[in-house]
Amino acid sequence: MTTDSTHLTDSDSVAGRWPVPPPDGYTVDDLFTLPDLPPHTQLIDGSLVFRSAQRPAHAAAVELLFAGLRRTMPPDLRVRQELAVVLDRRNGHEPDVTVVRTEALTTKWQSHVAAADVLLAVEVVSPDSEARDRDTKPHKYAAAGIPHFWLVETAGPGAHPVVEVYERGHATGAYMLTGIHRDRLSLKVPYAVEIDIA
Repeated sequence: MTTDSTHLTDSDSVAGRWPVPPPDGYTVDDLFTLPDLPPHTQLIDGSLVFRSAQRPAHAAAVELLFAGLRRTMPPDLRVRQELAVVLDRRNGHEPDVTVVRTEALTTKWQSHVAAADVLLAVEVVSPDSEARDRDTKPHKYAAAGIPHFWLVETAGPGAHPVVEVYERGHATGAYMLTGIHRDRLSLKVPYAVEIDIA
């Protein structure tokens, strides 16, 4: 991988040249401008995080929720996969599924939006990112003001999704669990949603 030479040292890996973080870590500007980063690289607390290949159960859950959310989506909203969300200058995360305001999408090839334009972030738990999916990301999404968050587990018999639904409390600024759904998602917020997840 090649990067800007200001981020490299003479002791770089013999297998390839890897970027060395700046003293204060990377910023979202770096995330969107460093050349040759692997697809779906995220920025968490100034560190670049690379995504592993996803398992079939993970991909199936993402597709199921994406299709279900899209089916009843009002015209002022859009559902996206692989869209980075800028939380602050040191955090650019990529939820598995994102519901965003239509007005925030200004081009067909847009790769990121601001957290203020996101209504729902969905994370499907992966073995390689369990702690980030269950702890780090929800806290950061809530702190950035994203009003709704779903945490999706795919383990267990049949590996069908179990969806934990959270809403951000106005007084606390933290997510509160409003339901655990194993067979059907039937919700009124962020808009009317009906998804068979069994």
